[in-house]
Amino acid sequence: MKQSSGGKVTNLGQALRSRSGQSLIEFALVAPLFFLLVFGITDFGRLFFTQETLQFALREAGRYAVTGQHKPDLKNGGNLSRVASIKAIAQQNAIGMITDPNSIVVSSGGVNNFAGGPGDTVLVSLTTNLKLITPMIGRFFGPSQTYTFTVQTTFRNEPFDFSQTN
Repeated sequence: MKQSSGGKVTNLGQALRSRSGQSLIEFALVAPLFFLLVFGITDFGRLFFTQETLQFALREAGRYAVTGQHKPDLKNGGNLSRVASIKAIAQQNAIGMITDPNSIVVSSGGVNNFAGGPGDTVLVSLTTNLKLITPMIGRFFGPSQTYTFTVQTTFRNEPFDFSQTN
């Protein structure tokens, strides 16, 4: 199909074909920035979600700790120790984010692995890592491209029977 404009005769199909690679080049220039933005938002969303979930898990573990209760030991019968019960509650509420129960520290009066007696202050803390998925953003968090979370909570034990302190 021929068109004339200003006295020139051009082929419309030829003009369209000459621009066919333009959108490919524009996409090639914009795509890396777009994907960096999308994966960056995903990484920061994961960071926020992990922080909030771990804070919730330790808050629930601290609430359980102050009551002086013990969880039943389903494997061996009887009850778990208070410290093991507190760690189990934290792991249960962290929806699989805590892979190492030893990363949870329960202490009272500066003594680790002790949940304190009635009226004592109990500290539950956790340190864990999250590997970022975006390499360009991960570089800002060190060579391992992981962010280290340190979460802790402090509660004062309620008055409970002193025999429950183990």
